[in-house]
Amino acid sequence: MPESFLEINGVQAGYGDVRVLWDISLSVNKGEIACIVGSNGAGKTTLLNTISGIVKPTAGSIKLDGQELVGTLPDGVLKAGIAHVPEGRRLFKGLSVQDNLMLGAYLRDDRDAIKEDLEFVYDIFPILKERATQDATTMSGGEQQMCAIGRGIMSKPRVLMIDELSLGLAPRLVDRLSETLLEINKAGLTILLVEQDVMTAFEIAQHGFVIETGRVSISDTTDALGENPKIKEAYMGI
Repeated sequence: MPESFLEINGVQAGYGDVRVLWDISLSVNKGEIACIVGSNGAGKTTLLNTISGIVKPTAGSIKLDGQELVGTLPDGVLKAGIAHVPEGRRLFKGLSVQDNLMLGAYLRDDRDAIKEDLEFVYDIFPILKERATQDATTMSGGEQQMCAIGRGIMSKPRVLMIDELSLGLAPRLVDRLSETLLEINKAGLTILLVEQDVMTAFEIAQHGFVIETGRVSISDTTDALGENPKIKEAYMGI
């Protein structure tokens, strides 16, 4: 049986008096790529922000490998092993590509391993090495997404969460990033992907969760979800 790694049970969260998540429960197995899909406003980003500790849940449990994370500050969540690549990339203007990457390792003190991980990022994204001294925010959207993912990897996470991988990117770049995520996953990294492009998400992930109005409406393997008539009609235009 697969080993459940990231466990979310009965999570409720929102902003002020506005509740966005209603009793969300899902689990991600160790070593897999899982995806969360749904329409705009369904609560996908809020869920990642809640897992990251940016949004405080009003109820429920979030555990990584048995460790309860509810009540943990964002830096504690990162230290526990969950890295978050936010929607829109959010690189630091005025800092070089390499400086942005190194910010991902700010909680680490294993210098030799940090150097190895930086070389790993440069190996999977060679363009970043070419642009190492360039202001990261002056690169193309695809290159910025590579840098944001690389920054997440630099924290040496056990789970890498990516919010809207394909947002604003050309299909060719999305394919390139998708291939890279599969390579990273084969190296043992668990990935949780939020993606509005359902077809892209199902091509990358092994398991999927559909969120509608702050609730998980259905979960299954992505192969099964891709054959589900309701999913085809609602999200794939088929």
